[in-house]
Amino acid sequence: MKARELRHNIVVKIKDEGTREGVARSILENGPSTAAQLSERLGITPAGVRRHLDSLLEDGTLEAREPHAALSRGRGRPSKVFVMTDDGRQRFEHTYDDLAISALRFISTKNPSFIKEFAKNRADDLARKFEVKFKKSKDQTKALGEFLSSEGYSTTIHKVGVGQELCQHHCPIAHVAAEYPELCEAETEIFSKTLGRHVQRLATIAHGDGVCTTFIPNLPNNLPNNLSNNLPITSNPIKEKRTQ
Repeated sequence: MKARELRHNIVVKIKDEGTREGVARSILENGPSTAAQLSERLGITPAGVRRHLDSLLEDGTLEAREPHAALSRGRGRPSKVFVMTDDGRQRFEHTYDDLAISALRFISTKNPSFIKEFAKNRADDLARKFEVKFKKSKDQTKALGEFLSSEGYSTTIHKVGVGQELCQHHCPIAHVAAEYPELCEAETEIFSKTLGRHVQRLATIAHGDGVCTTFIPNLPNNLPNNLSNNLPITSNPIKEKRTQ
């Protein structure tokens, strides 16, 4: 009897851990989410979702935040949104961030211009990969989102006003970019050149935001697609302080 109960408890525990992992991954891939959104997305009862959220909040995988003002209009108290913490992101990636940062620090002391050159070279590599895979795609914004997802950025695109927001819910280099924002700036420049229009980086995971968000304006119908040589490029308006 005891052995049967033990097996049952083990099965329940494994199932719970799998569901909890699914809740965390859903937030990682879809960005900040409410309990109701998670319930609908995963097909789990609201009570079940809240139980897993409580556990993920307790172990530091998630944190609860007030919803963005634009999303909280309407009657009643707005529901909290749950976002992935830095510790939570580390559960889904095994990188050598500390080693990379140490190497960049060492090399930059020998060659102060190295960081910008390195960031530009990395961004250029991403652009070349994108061109090989998606050069002929009619919808370049959608293609860019698909490409970034294939590179580990878990990207979604949403229509907003006179343009679209490209949201990267995961960043493989977030910890390195927190110290070296040149990586984000070079990436933003590549977005502009690839899409042939002015883009604006609104938020970054490296800066502490839940999602890297880039605004991409719609092109007027009477303009050609390739305007990369004529349009200005805007990076993240928030100046990130490099830690010493």
